[in-house]
Amino acid sequence: MTVRQEIGALVVDTKTDKLGRVMGRVGIHVQLRAPGGGREWDADPAHLRSANEGECRRAAIAEGPIVKRVTS
Repeated sequence: MTVRQEIGALVVDTKTDKLGRVMGRVGIHVQLRAPGGGREWDADPAHLRSANEGECRRAAIAEGPIVKRVTS
């Protein structure tokens, strides 16, 4: 199975069991960042798989708009 590794693709690093968005490449590694932000980490492309539907939903929630509640 081919895993999408272009910038913006949502993948799982199976070595760390972390969900991440592809941010770029450095040498042979793919740089990932968790949905919603955080520090990037380098992942081995051999340890990546495409995110499933549930993982994509989890990412959408983490990356969703921040709604500020205004109280009077």
